[in-house]
Amino acid sequence: MRVITFGEVMLRLATPGYLRFGQSTSLSATFGGAEANVAVSLANFGIPVDFITRLPQNDIAASCTAELRKFGVGVDKIIYGGDRMGIYFLETGAVSRSSKVIYDRAHSSLAEITPSMIDWDTVLEGATWFHWTGITPAVSQGAADACLEAIQKANEKGIMVSCDLNYRKNLWKYGKGAGEVMPALVAGCDIILGNEEDADKVLGIKPEGVDVTAGLVEGNAYESVSKQIMSRFPKCKKVITTLRGSINANQNEWSGVLWNGTSLLTAPRYRITDIVDRVGGGDAFMGGLIYGLLSYGDDQEALNFAVAASCLKHTIYGDYNLVTVEETEKLMSGDTSGRVAR
Repeated sequence: MRVITFGEVMLRLATPGYLRFGQSTSLSATFGGAEANVAVSLANFGIPVDFITRLPQNDIAASCTAELRKFGVGVDKIIYGGDRMGIYFLETGAVSRSSKVIYDRAHSSLAEITPSMIDWDTVLEGATWFHWTGITPAVSQGAADACLEAIQKANEKGIMVSCDLNYRKNLWKYGKGAGEVMPALVAGCDIILGNEEDADKVLGIKPEGVDVTAGLVEGNAYESVSKQIMSRFPKCKKVITTLRGSINANQNEWSGVLWNGTSLLTAPRYRITDIVDRVGGGDAFMGGLIYGLLSYGDDQEALNFAVAASCLKHTIYGDYNLVTVEETEKLMSGDTSGRVAR
């Protein structure tokens, strides 16, 4: 088996600790991006994976690919061109103050990609799974076109296609909205992941009776949403919803549900306190879900693994979820003690 993920990886510049942008005199530099994050998760779980993007030929990009290679992600199919990597700035929130992200990714190498730059026949040769997110088509028309090209080629080859709807209101700035662009891409997907905002902003589908600000999100409220998505996109076989109850910036409740066309499966609910870094939590969920579906052959086990993996991500600084299958399965078994392993 081999998974291919496609999207933009960025330089992440974060203020130390909980400092605000106006307070900080230094920024911590790492790398991250939704599809790269999924690729790192899968590599850590032992799944062969290639990450596809477009990067400039400079030392910053070389540092990024070296880091991805270190984690076991295939980078040999990355194409090169353009002048710069995208950047995002992160200010981590605390208690009632939300985290803040500022993007600087206009005219990045990926934003200036055009169809036919990537030889998708070659890239997808031997692949069993292709993953993309709604962030990529939000970056530019060219990125949206390249993503559609990849999805169509994967469909031709009978490759499983998954999508994280991942709505980012601050990215859709090139003259088209998510509702105009995304449906054509989502139509080619077998697995669709999202949350209540994604379903609303991307597909115009609203969950009923849900108040995410109340700190408790009930999974059964999403059954009607899942049915509507499957009805609208007949190729879809499973709809998965992440359930985050945000008590404050440091404490969340976290779970998920999976609709497989006949029943709504619900994962255990975790209360995550003293969050280290929630950025990349949804990507950790997606990486865990892909692993679970490929490895367990059971929807409930796959869902439980995804939620547990994502729960652990909240304890790790940076975009990447650097946990193992064993650590995730330990949490799945109910061991939340955090005792020293020796």
